[in-house]
Amino acid sequence: MQGERSDRSVDVEFDGGLAVLTIDRPHARNAISLDTMDQLNAALDTVADARVLVVKGAGDRAFVSGGDLKELAAITTHDGAAEMAWRMREICDRLVNFPGPVIAALNGHALGGGAEFATAADIRLAADDIKIGFNQVTLQIMPAWGGAERLAALVGTGRALLLAGTGEILNAGDAERIGLVDKVFERSRFEDGWRQVAQALTAAPVRDIKRVVRGLPPADAVDAFARHWVSDEHWTAVDNRTKPVQSLDAGRSA
Repeated sequence: MQGERSDRSVDVEFDGGLAVLTIDRPHARNAISLDTMDQLNAALDTVADARVLVVKGAGDRAFVSGGDLKELAAITTHDGAAEMAWRMREICDRLVNFPGPVIAALNGHALGGGAEFATAADIRLAADDIKIGFNQVTLQIMPAWGGAERLAALVGTGRALLLAGTGEILNAGDAERIGLVDKVFERSRFEDGWRQVAQALTAAPVRDIKRVVRGLPPADAVDAFARHWVSDEHWTAVDNRTKPVQSLDAGRSA
């Protein structure tokens, strides 16, 4: 039907406490259009209760290749450009403010706006053959979705200015070396690797750990620790850990 959305470009998968949000626009190397922004906002509404959120692109060529230039080229006014920038920046802010850990699973290249989208996550996991770069300057523009500031927080202001100012493209190893990427997996292990990390982070205390590493006041951090200490999950984990040790000791004494 005319006027009805013809393609679904954002998919959501749930696996226990894990939610996986996939941008699926293979014809545009997973570039973000205005409609994709709407779908991202709607998808984020559905994953609010997930313990861990993973964002990724479909396929193995592109994580997100940036904004969809074919569509966004229709924006020709100052106000229009500002409105578009704010629209996507607010989506990235929603990732930053998500209560649980957010993982950017870099299944492919993350360039321009794609690199900005990746820096909105708490953790970046990459396949070893991807490239990442803030190359907006090659189009005589600059990062507009909050990525420059987040890049500076990750790698320092001087290096951020150098990377965004020259548009240098980094391979996965170099990105890991400077702290832009947190862990690199061989391509053959990438899918299993990021899923194992994501599942490990679904543990109950991890939301509070995220609050602590972001600067939670000491009194609140201690209170959070005490709440987890008295939880049933804690004592069940203690029992599960001590049982094999007791069995081993019993076997030695015999």
